[in-house]
Amino acid sequence: MNRLGTYVMLGLLALLAGCATNQPAPVIEHITPSLTLEGARAPAGFYIVKRGDTLYSIALDHGVSYRDIAAWNGLSDPNKIEVGQQLRVVPPEAAAAAPAGTPGVSEVSPVAAPAPVEALPLTGAPAATAAPSAAPAVAAGANTATLKVEPLGGEQPYSEAALARLQKADSAQTPASVPPAGPAAPPVAAPVPAPSGQAANDDGVDWGWPASGKVIAGFVEGANKGIDIAAKVGDPVLAAAAGKVVYAGTGLRGYGKLVIIKHNLMYLSAYAHNSKILVKEGQSVAKGQEIAEAGATDSDRPMLHFEIRRQGKPVDPLKHLPSR
Repeated sequence: MNRLGTYVMLGLLALLAGCATNQPAPVIEHITPSLTLEGARAPAGFYIVKRGDTLYSIALDHGVSYRDIAAWNGLSDPNKIEVGQQLRVVPPEAAAAAPAGTPGVSEVSPVAAPAPVEALPLTGAPAATAAPSAAPAVAAGANTATLKVEPLGGEQPYSEAALARLQKADSAQTPASVPPAGPAAPPVAAPVPAPSGQAANDDGVDWGWPASGKVIAGFVEGANKGIDIAAKVGDPVLAAAAGKVVYAGTGLRGYGKLVIIKHNLMYLSAYAHNSKILVKEGQSVAKGQEIAEAGATDSDRPMLHFEIRRQGKPVDPLKHLPSR
């Protein structure tokens, strides 16, 4: 190889070495402010949308109406939510009204100033005593009939007359005897406990059965979120308790035609697989009112799938429904 070829080869090698040291240009990813990374932990009162979520399922899982979530987050279309989107799932005023100790909610209380000290005159206080060495002073006009001022020190020579005078003075100063107390008040009877097995209904909801069929599948934690009740297509589905319809439609996958009733701030009930819905969202219903007709939508057989949710969490309906 001649000298020119050698120079060309060296130049090519230097050029290749320089290219190998260049770093790729950085990629800048723009994230919408209303979105967060999927799997991130949401602050108290918020929820981060995951794959497969709908606004209706999020509302059911948090025990609120999907319309409320849409209003709290300014959503014009309930069907348009994105994975990673952070949604408020409690009303804005709930954090301010949350009791002390609520996770994720800070409470600042003003430090109470100490109560002012009020000086009050002492009533019935004894008069100031004189120094031991001074003779007691007698106020003008005071009753001195029983006040002994002589001899100093209260000592007298013993005599029969002096003893009689002392005994007479002591009997005059003896307080009147206290009359005997009246009969004691009768003891207050202790409250009688409720009969065994009769528990108080502490959820504030008067529950009733939503259908007359037998239970064909029970509640299973993490598997079956309610109970399945056998039914025929067209059988009446009844509101298990009084409340307000917060959802009526087919927006939750696997539930078919679904009705959700909100009973109070704590409890919802859900009625799934209906063939026909007889109520509308926002409508108030009474306990035992027919709200739908049983069916087999999103189910392999006619049935009523019934759920009770406490603050969005599924609970066993058989622990709330009356025995039959």
